Amino acid sequence: MNVDLLAHPAEEVAPKLLGSILTCKTAEGTVSIAITETEAYSGTADPASHAYRGRTPRNAVMFGPAGHLYVYRSHGLHWCANVVTGTDGIASAVLIRAGRVIEGVDLARKRRGVRVETPRLARGPGNFCQALGITAEHNGADLLTGTSVMLSEGESVPTALIQVGPRVGVSKAHDWQHRFYLADDPTVSAYRLSPRAKPPAGA
Repeated sequence: MNVDLLAHPAEEVAPKLLGSILTCKTAEGTVSIAITETEAYSGTADPASHAYRGRTPRNAVMFGPAGHLYVYRSHGLHWCANVVTGTDGIASAVLIRAGRVIEGVDLARKRRGVRVETPRLARGPGNFCQALGITAEHNGADLLTGTSVMLSEGESVPTALIQVGPRVGVSKAHDWQHRFYLADDPTVSAYRLSPRAKPPAGA
């Protein structure tokens, strides 16, 4: 993966990450997942972004440089993985929402549960991280030159297969068309509107 591909705003990078492969090596073994769903978060310009109110110790990785992994805990339950994009000093990141396990299926199933169907092993951002074995210790990892978590190019995805829609489960800027996913792919998570989301003014 070339850093030049990531050195652009999140909404431009997010669809280009579809088909890319995220690999995580741990003491248990290696799991690789081809990305099938992403969401863009545009930093201080985006009310739904962790960086909307500026830099904090929690979101510092989002401010660059591009090509690093931003990991956070969602609702105190699940780890979520984001690829940092854009210009160093300006917060921008792409949330990886779902993918298809292409290496280490048995290990991913051990982590997720033996009864979980294969298409659901990495369906949803929390499940994606659980299947890969990503935790807080991977926050800030260099995805381009690192040896534990790596982002690499996969098969090219035809533009006709890429669908665009609103982001899942966010209460602010929920109608922004910043979610990108592969059409009719069983690994893609279902759309869910946050119960806290307010309708647009005048609706």
